[in-house]
Amino acid sequence: MPAQARRRHLLTAMADAGIEHVVLYGNAWQGDYLRYGADFGILEGHGIALVSSAGAAELFLDSATEAERAEVETPGIKIHFAADLARAVGARLDRVANRRLAAAPLRFLPHWLADKGRSFVLEDVTPLLDRLLMHKLPAEIAALRRAAQMADDAYAVFRDAIKPGRRQYEVVADIEAYLRRRGCPDNFMIIGSGGTDVFGMTPPSERRIAPGDLVTTELTPAVEGYFAQICRTLVVGKATAAQRRAFGVFREALSAGIAAVRPGATAADVARAENDVFREHGLGDYTTSKWTRVRGHGLGLFCDSKPHLLEDVGTPLAPGMALIVHPNTYHPEVGYIVLGDAVVVTESGAEVLCKTPRELFEVAA
Repeated sequence: MPAQARRRHLLTAMADAGIEHVVLYGNAWQGDYLRYGADFGILEGHGIALVSSAGAAELFLDSATEAERAEVETPGIKIHFAADLARAVGARLDRVANRRLAAAPLRFLPHWLADKGRSFVLEDVTPLLDRLLMHKLPAEIAALRRAAQMADDAYAVFRDAIKPGRRQYEVVADIEAYLRRRGCPDNFMIIGSGGTDVFGMTPPSERRIAPGDLVTTELTPAVEGYFAQICRTLVVGKATAAQRRAFGVFREALSAGIAAVRPGATAADVARAENDVFREHGLGDYTTSKWTRVRGHGLGLFCDSKPHLLEDVGTPLAPGMALIVHPNTYHPEVGYIVLGDAVVVTESGAEVLCKTPRELFEVAA
């Protein structure tokens, strides 16, 4: 099980660093640090896990509903409901104030806990936890493979759900229903539909699908807490020559990015390989922050984790790291296009987890 392997890995890292207690924060948007130590996927409010070097773990939650759920889902972990989360955790840390204590991510903790006036001092071990989160264990990779299969299956459902006149939220509701029936309650998904008036993807709106639309999605289901993402674009009706020509640039950029994924390369190398394709086609401006955010990012217990694939991010790649490589950006002739596959870094390069063809799919208009 990934959770058991993670806990052993965390305890080993704590022992190597001489840390006796680690404080891990999470909230409903980003709960990967918390889940790494407590194996609890927080859905609302805030949570803090306290893990000792002896292996014991306690979980503090400021939502009564979440505390009740945690009692059922995390056997072996002591659960505390605390409306004033900071002071409840602080009172617990007062009892071990003479020990070596650390926290991740320290910058997200309630300021009161990190204040120098406390009886305890929390060191920042965010870099250590980031390394654990980025470098996956075999059990974690296995979960990511299952999540990628789920993403492929869900995208097939997405294609079938696209029909002129349907609203974006109706399409996304079909995907959510499908994933829930498959036992997958967690999916991060955004969507776009239209032409040159569309500059990105957003949560689903009431906008109706129309003939000629490019319909894009970033679909990211989780299995056992691990997110795997797929990015694809389809057209409602027959693709135009301009749409096919533009899509060809994205397919070339994705292939270049994945080819750059190998041990010893950096996140910047992958981003540069993608961006160079756009530059060669006279589209270099559309690789900048004016038009796009990242050229991919890490995957794992959070849907948008480190490292971000940007030309100024020097994080080295190593076997066991999982990424989504996606040259998603605006194209001036046709609008916003997305294309991306989840990959795992191997000793020889990249294992591509997504099996959906890299096509500009056409659906009936």
